[in-house]
Amino acid sequence: MNKSERLQDMMFFLNDKNSFKLADIMRHYDISKSTALRDIASLERIGMPIYAEHGRNGAYRILQNKLLSPILFTLDEVLALYFSMCTLRAYETTPFHLSVDKLKEKFERCLAPEKIRMLHRMEKVFTFDAVRHNHRCRFLREVLRSAVEERVCSVSYAKNGIKTVYVVQFFDISASYGQWYATGYDFETKKPRVFRCDKIMSLTQNDRRKAKPLSQFIKSTDALYKTQGAVEFEAAVSEKGADLFYKEHYPSMQLYTEHGGYIVKGFYNKGEEAFIAQYFIGYGENVLSVKPAALKKLIAARLKKLSRRYTAEKKAPT
Repeated sequence: MNKSERLQDMMFFLNDKNSFKLADIMRHYDISKSTALRDIASLERIGMPIYAEHGRNGAYRILQNKLLSPILFTLDEVLALYFSMCTLRAYETTPFHLSVDKLKEKFERCLAPEKIRMLHRMEKVFTFDAVRHNHRCRFLREVLRSAVEERVCSVSYAKNGIKTVYVVQFFDISASYGQWYATGYDFETKKPRVFRCDKIMSLTQNDRRKAKPLSQFIKSTDALYKTQGAVEFEAAVSEKGADLFYKEHYPSMQLYTEHGGYIVKGFYNKGEEAFIAQYFIGYGENVLSVKPAALKKLIAARLKKLSRRYTAEKKAPT
């Protein structure tokens, strides 16, 4: 382990400690006293809040504060973090209280001027394929916090002009196609329910229901989403169809490779037939075959209706 690697590991080793002795460092890293002293001095220079307590029982103390200790990154790691951070610009709301511009300033303070100029040139070259999130989600942070803390919530939700109150426990949050979505266990229906986060009008803690362990929701998709009478489906798709699957798919389906081809397998519950049919219509000619016959028939009927809409002749004005 070279010195830079040892210093980085040392920051992790000391991060949760209030104090340590020189012998702890020497023993843990199998280094001499002089090397340990030089390493501690290096940690102090890069900003780790260490001070020495002299005397018979002397030790090193670490000041406790709300700032994370500095971490040494390679240049490639800095670039990866920097450009990952830049993708946050596409979000109107995030679950964190942050300013991307301020984060960028902090990154740049840690770099030499020539590296900053390189970053700015790279920003002009890179194009990020991110869908713009234009809707503000007032309670996104609260949704995340309630999920992490395993709390039950009463949620006022607006859909099609109608407000409904649900008692749920959130366990999954995702961003897709310009929207934030949160999945919660609905205590009334005893089934998962998906919420578009910008349509949540209010969120309050509900102590009348006992929360479930988060681990209970992180299990097989079938057990969580599948209801009695669900229909299994299979759709063979082309290679381009496989690319479309990775761009958009749902927890009730998976992509398999069989005999050199691609098959989307899954299930749909009662009432979801039209949704699944519309989903596969989006694949266009990249769907090669569909089972069961009832789903294939429904897709054909919807395509026929769509065709009539585009081919119908408009009456000439009289």
